[in-house]
Amino acid sequence: MGEPRKPNFRMRQLARTLRRLREQARLTQEETARRLRLSEAKLSRIEHGQLPNYHEFLAMLDLYGVIVSDYDEYVRMYDRAEERGWWHAYGHDDRGFVSIEAEASVVRTYQLGFVPGLLQTEGYMRAVFAAEREPLDSNILEKQVEVRLRRQHRLFEEPLLGVHAVVDESALLRNACDREQLVQIAARAELPNVSFQVIPSQVKVHEGLYSNFIVVSFPGKHEPDLAYIEYGFGSLQIEKASEVRAARLSFSHLAGLALDEQRSIAWLRRVADEL
Repeated sequence: MGEPRKPNFRMRQLARTLRRLREQARLTQEETARRLRLSEAKLSRIEHGQLPNYHEFLAMLDLYGVIVSDYDEYVRMYDRAEERGWWHAYGHDDRGFVSIEAEASVVRTYQLGFVPGLLQTEGYMRAVFAAEREPLDSNILEKQVEVRLRRQHRLFEEPLLGVHAVVDESALLRNACDREQLVQIAARAELPNVSFQVIPSQVKVHEGLYSNFIVVSFPGKHEPDLAYIEYGFGSLQIEKASEVRAARLSFSHLAGLALDEQRSIAWLRRVADEL
């Protein structure tokens, strides 16, 4: 047997649901483990994202009082946790942002140095990848471009992804951000599910100068928001409620400093015309 898969977003989502069902049934981990003939250590691992086998999963639903006619919702969640996403065909695993975004309903992204990936042209993508510290193998580079382009399908295909992007002006004035890129952002900003705002250079200092960050919301009513930070040598997923709340407040503050949507689109078109 191979090593257990590292918990991905879908597995952690299932884990949170199972933990919530246990707590609603007023069962302790100790009692639950005893009644399911599991060790407490294994039950704890399941509630932190390790996938139970299917029979264990059904036994948990039964113990937690879920009626059989309501199983479908949870079985679908289990199946999604078990399957591998489309990104695996491109050599991506479940640990990065792609798997999170695939489940999201709304993404709020603040960017200091780059155009958000969902709004990038292929030319811009290639310029960004070419600038990496260690040049990418041509095959890997092509796969990276294909993944990023495929992610953008969510802007046009159901279930539509809502996107609110706030970008510092400095990111939009770099050489890689050419006329084609500015025009594409303006066009995407006309979509009903996309909002785009520019923080102009007149805003001299603001808290967004510390870091890029993303706040993600999900369609399930019990699924909490999370924050995601990507930097030059890694990334960080934040689930602690107080920190996610702080990220939401920071995003709202930055959106308040930015030009409104209409003036941001006008800014994009004016700068594009000057190139």
